[in-house]
Amino acid sequence: MTRPDPRIIRADAMPADTPEVPVCIVGGGACGLTTAIRLRDLGLDCVVLERDATPSGSSALSSGFIPAALTRLQKSLGIDDSFELLVKDVQEKAQHGAPEHLVQAYVHAATEAIDALEAHGLPFEIVRGFLYPGHSVERMHSMPERTGEALMARLIKLANDRGADILGEALVRELWVNPQDRIIGVGYERPDGSLEHLACEQLVLACNGFGGNNAMVRELIPEIGDATFAGHTGNDGSAISWGRQLGLQMGDLDAYQGHGAWVTPQGALMTWAFIMEGGVQVNKQGQRFSDETGGYSEAAVHVLAQPESIAFNVLDQPLLELLRTFPDFVEAEKAGALRQAADVTALAALIGCDPATLQATLDEVAPGRTDRFGRSFKRSLQAPYYAVKVTGALFHTQGGLEVDAQCRALRADGKPMSNLYAAGGAARGVSGAGPAGYLAGNGLLSAVAGGWIAANSAASALSHSK
Repeated sequence: MTRPDPRIIRADAMPADTPEVPVCIVGGGACGLTTAIRLRDLGLDCVVLERDATPSGSSALSSGFIPAALTRLQKSLGIDDSFELLVKDVQEKAQHGAPEHLVQAYVHAATEAIDALEAHGLPFEIVRGFLYPGHSVERMHSMPERTGEALMARLIKLANDRGADILGEALVRELWVNPQDRIIGVGYERPDGSLEHLACEQLVLACNGFGGNNAMVRELIPEIGDATFAGHTGNDGSAISWGRQLGLQMGDLDAYQGHGAWVTPQGALMTWAFIMEGGVQVNKQGQRFSDETGGYSEAAVHVLAQPESIAFNVLDQPLLELLRTFPDFVEAEKAGALRQAADVTALAALIGCDPATLQATLDEVAPGRTDRFGRSFKRSLQAPYYAVKVTGALFHTQGGLEVDAQCRALRADGKPMSNLYAAGGAARGVSGAGPAGYLAGNGLLSAVAGGWIAANSAASALSHSK
């Protein structure tokens, strides 16, 4: 069955007997669920309309790491951080191209959200022992399992426990807008193809980006159009389509989070932690081709530029032990992704390259040495060696509807819509343009902080309308 395109319905009122809710949330990922939890904490009813039977989205496919400064947990561990330092890290990774009003708003809101979620029982931990590219201190908040799936499971349970209504298999296809450009409700498709309606006073778009819409990706980000899409197929660009029809502002539509370590052919994410602790990437000729510590997002482009669009992640025993603390890698290893070599000659045979070339490459990896790409090394790799074949992948887009610091969608004249909010992947992110500005965790930072802000803004608007 061919699904109808997302569309705007212009009308004075919703169909007769349409049920109504104060706040409707489109999308049940981390952003939508955080919005719902906050609204319920504020005593407001809301409905989350989720296209899947059970909420998952890009959040469930991620590692579930949320960067935040000055949380109760971070302070209890004695980690010296500040809002200013996190803002600085975000902006420096984005080469100061991220919208300052959003960076400031998200950095502060993330702390409030994580502290509140922790108070509700979410067992956050700080990822210790290494730093992702661009982060100055240990500030990645995660579930003990270190998976987005575990984070989502707990958010779903908490949202249900707080009394939020989550309706699965409800694919929103229509935004109803009155002559005053006020959202009055939505139309959503059910599994049997029928269309149902829900009226609302406030609408939050938390439906992620457009990575799953290949035509839109090829239009807006052609450089990554041929890459494997490793995100959620529900990222269909609905928010962009609605925004275009409403004449809304958009920003950084060429921004995205890629990843240079998508395990192939097994199809799994390999954490970049092994790179930050001394691992390297080589191509089929046995040569390194970039400063891998620049970031895993831009690494996707570097890997895709290599012969056959593949690379090999090369590591040794200490790095393997680190990787085995990450569930995604454990599953990839079980699926046969890891290859072992007793020495450089055997490793070259696995890769299919000249042993002398590979030996010269590994000789570059020496303590105190800075290579031709500007990368410095703290240790050498020691036999036995291990290799994992990877390619570059697109995870999710980082551009979207332009919003103000209250997550209100902005018209072409810069004025906010009266009751339409966008957050998470539906809104412009904080990564600037292209892939290089993506600081690890920016996706969930935007989702959790944006959802928190959107809930507060919707609640404020409702209180002022009474």
